[in-house]
Amino acid sequence: MPAQPSHNPPAEPLRADARRNRERILDAARETFAARGIDAPMSAVARRAGVGAATLYRHFPTRAALVTAAFAEQLALCAAALDDALADPDPGRGLRVLLEKVCAMQVTDRGFGAAFMAEFPDAFDYEGERDRAEHGLTRLVRRARDTGRLRADFALSDIMLVLLAGTGLAGQPPETALPASRRLLAHLFRSFAPEGAATPLPPPAGLGLRHV
Repeated sequence: MPAQPSHNPPAEPLRADARRNRERILDAARETFAARGIDAPMSAVARRAGVGAATLYRHFPTRAALVTAAFAEQLALCAAALDDALADPDPGRGLRVLLEKVCAMQVTDRGFGAAFMAEFPDAFDYEGERDRAEHGLTRLVRRARDTGRLRADFALSDIMLVLLAGTGLAGQPPETALPASRRLLAHLFRSFAPEGAATPLPPPAGLGLRHV
């Protein structure tokens, strides 16, 4: 039997004023989440965007939808970074560059760091994206171990430890957070390397007890 034609009208493109409102909301969300985290009140986002709550919820009915849209570009960059790491002929280098990129985004944008670690199954295919990332990281870690670029007892869960360790730097100014993140990763990768394969550390970060 031939398929019946659909009677559902195609989705209408947003009007110019609606597009502007949407972009203002997304800009405001990124700024608000960066300053206050993804638990910041939705009303704070609406105020920063200069729109009413009804307008905000018309575009983004849930917090999950807003967070996902606000950080879609960063999440896409993370996916691309994983693909680049898998394509690197040196899996140890690929893993390190991948973590440098992700941690740099994590420490310079408090909102993205929280969004990266969160679960929003009602906003996008979280399970599918997580499974894809875990499958890719498992391949990368296995290759790095097999080629002697990681110690034999390095586990996939150690990557989560790296990300969790970096979250404490997210409240620091970028000029402090970025070098601190690089040095933290250098310390960690020294412990991840097979015995005798440690590399020099980058310069110390400008941190003191007043930053704790």
